[in-house]
Amino acid sequence: MLSAVLKVAVLAVSLALDVFAVSVGVGVRGHTRAEKIRIGAAFGSAEVVMNIVGAGIGRGIGQLIGAAAAYLGFAALVGVGIYMIVESLREESGDLDLSTGWGLFIAAMSISLDSLGVGFTLPYLGVNVVVALIAVFVVSIIATTTGLWLGRIVGNRVGGATGLIAGILLTLTGSVFAILHARGF
Repeated sequence: MLSAVLKVAVLAVSLALDVFAVSVGVGVRGHTRAEKIRIGAAFGSAEVVMNIVGAGIGRGIGQLIGAAAAYLGFAALVGVGIYMIVESLREESGDLDLSTGWGLFIAAMSISLDSLGVGFTLPYLGVNVVVALIAVFVVSIIATTTGLWLGRIVGNRVGGATGLIAGILLTLTGSVFAILHARGF
C-alpha cells in the first residue's frame, strides 16, 4: 500500500514540475480568478488525457515515440516562448494569450506531451490507474495555481516587460527540460 502511494505521489509531482514552471511564465501577466481556474483545469486535464492516450496506445508504440513526444513538447514550449518574445519586441497588441483559446490549448498540449510517455507505462506500475490519474490532475492544478501566483509576483515587479519576461521564461523552460531529458534527468 505504501509503495503504491509513493509511486503515485512521485508520478504526480514529477509530471507537475513542468506545469509549475510553465505556469510561472504564464502568470507573469496576471490573471483573474476565472482565468486561473480555466488554466488549471486545462493543464490538469491535458496531463490526464495524455496519460490515458499513452496507456491506450500501449508499450510497443510507447517505446517508439516516447522520447520523441517529450522533445516535441519541449520544442513547442520554446516555439511559444520565441513567439511571445518577438511579439513583445514588436510592441504589437497581437500577443499570444496563453489563458484562453489556441494559446491555452498550445500551452496545455506542449507541457503534457511528456505525460504521453508516462502513460505508456502507467498500466504496468502496479497502482490503481484511476487513483493515479486523479492524483495527477489534483497535483497539476496545485502546481498551476502556485506557478500563476509566483508569476504574478514576478510580473508586478517587471511592469510593462511581462510579455518579454514570459517568453524568456517559457523558452528557457523548454530548453532546460530538453537538456535535462537528454542527460537522463
